[in-house]
Amino acid sequence: MLAELARHGITAKTIHANLSPAILVEMALSRGEGKLAANGALVAYTGERTARSPKDKFTVREPSTEGKIDWAANQPMSPELFDNLVLQARGYASLQELFVIDAVACAEPGHSINVRVIAEQAWQALFAQDLFRRVPPAGLESFEPDWIVYSLPNLRFDPVPAGLNSPVVIAASFDRKTVLIAGTHYAGEIKKSIFTILNGLLPWKGVLSMHCSANIGAEGDTALFFGLSGTGKTTLSADPERRLIGDDEHGWSDAGVFNVEGGCYAKTIDLSEKKEPQIFRAVRFGSVLENVPLDPTTREPDYTSQRITENTRAAYPLDFIPNAEPSGCGPHPTNVFFLTCDAFGVLPPISRLNSTQAMEHFLCGYTAKVAGTEVGVTKPQATFSTCFASPFLPLPPKVYAELLRQKLDAHTAPVWLINTGWSGGGPGVGKRISLEHTRAMLRAALTGELARMPFETEPFFGLSIPTECPGIPSEILNPKRVWGDPAAYDSSAKHLAARIEETWKKYQ
Repeated sequence: MLAELARHGITAKTIHANLSPAILVEMALSRGEGKLAANGALVAYTGERTARSPKDKFTVREPSTEGKIDWAANQPMSPELFDNLVLQARGYASLQELFVIDAVACAEPGHSINVRVIAEQAWQALFAQDLFRRVPPAGLESFEPDWIVYSLPNLRFDPVPAGLNSPVVIAASFDRKTVLIAGTHYAGEIKKSIFTILNGLLPWKGVLSMHCSANIGAEGDTALFFGLSGTGKTTLSADPERRLIGDDEHGWSDAGVFNVEGGCYAKTIDLSEKKEPQIFRAVRFGSVLENVPLDPTTREPDYTSQRITENTRAAYPLDFIPNAEPSGCGPHPTNVFFLTCDAFGVLPPISRLNSTQAMEHFLCGYTAKVAGTEVGVTKPQATFSTCFASPFLPLPPKVYAELLRQKLDAHTAPVWLINTGWSGGGPGVGKRISLEHTRAMLRAALTGELARMPFETEPFFGLSIPTECPGIPSEILNPKRVWGDPAAYDSSAKHLAARIEETWKKYQ
């Protein structure tokens, strides 16, 4: 591995390559990088950055991608600046004890890429090992990386001479096939950087890259769950009655659906064995907890605490979920769900979308940013995130929308809109829709029962909403009925409908 890293311009004397999870945990603890929780998970704390840093994310402006990247939504960086930063990063890394993880992204072989993560911390190497797809031991000897990711959280640049917005940088070059992450300990930047890269590569091969979770039923019926962080992708796809394909990032090719990752990255705020048993039990030795406070005596994780951040997280391999699909692949979807966390509390808990509405909601991507998922977000904020993935989309939104339209038309999958946010009013007035009710509605949609129920059209968004659903009080299906002040509902619904229409006009 010394010779391998020398090819990348790194001359570190001590390099630990592809260590087992147990050794990585031991080394992280001995180096003071974290603590061991009572459940066996390694707990790490990320300091000032407890979430993604979108203002510090850059794409290198290069001839090969100049005409492809959506520069209105992606911060450009010159190749000269990127090369200079990488040169400094290599010099810094050469003075460190390094941890290398060789892994794969994308379960479908024809679309997979080899990823080499070079990290200065053992716990971030374990995170990468948990989140990407592992290479069999026999394949490590001949492993050739397609992409290099530098994860150097303790390297902080002087932003003014470097031309950065802060000492933090997350920059990617498609020509150099290199990602540089420096100045932030938040490990989520590692996985999201590779997802961003694939969002640039896969569509040009006719593959729809998707910010969604996926699972598969006993009859081979695949379901997709699109949504931003905090809307329920991980929670709703972890269903004991269905096999989990993946919880966050997928591709939809001519062969079907495939997982980009080899692990899960779940929010743990208010995690309990009763509400989310599969996720709760997956947090054990070999997994990583981010920013979860521990009881000083028992070392039990306090999942209710927001003392550090609301964006507490758990990273664990996919096979820690007992009914995970080992291939990471599934057939073409038979149901597609758009998850929105409605901060206004006016959208119905479930509704059926026609083809035009599906494109409208996909391109508008209305939801709420949940507290803690980005730096500076401290309470739910209404937002419009194109394709439910705007922070990770290098290409123009129409590229992804056209691919989705083609695949929905080809495979006639119904599209449902599920509100996992508020009902009866926004935060502080209404209440979050109960997980029990959401799961019951989801189950009815997946079994086909819901499609057989009577539907009505609500007046503000034109959504088709069921008037009955097995196991659900009928009054909660129409959001206006749970508002104490019907006139206030009308006003809020009109306001949101106008904002969606205004956003939709940009794409029409």
